[in-house]
Amino acid sequence: MARSLDGLVLAPVADQAPGQVGTRTRFAYHEKAGRIWAEYAGGDVVHGHLVGTREGDRLDFRYVQLKQDGTTSSGHCVSQVVELADGRVRLEETWEWESQAGSGTSVVEEVTER
Repeated sequence: MARSLDGLVLAPVADQAPGQVGTRTRFAYHEKAGRIWAEYAGGDVVHGHLVGTREGDRLDFRYVQLKQDGTTSSGHCVSQVVELADGRVRLEETWEWESQAGSGTSVVEEVTER
């Protein structure tokens, strides 16, 4: 199992569609006893929160966000935690919106500079 996510900051490696999470978005992760949660913001996202569970290297969580245009959206994501060769953490994600149409995959990686 890869190391704990607690206290890590992660960022997407590529932009998604307009109005969604992008390379300027930062996720501040917390983890305790199989529970995970994070706050995120940046780019088109003003405030976002995710909450879920971790079992081994698999995360399963729901997310909700407020965007710059004042709209909200929510969805479900399953992620695989991968430890990179340089020791940083990567999440390989499969997500789907629950508040609107759409689904996809994305990758976020640990940010080392703050």
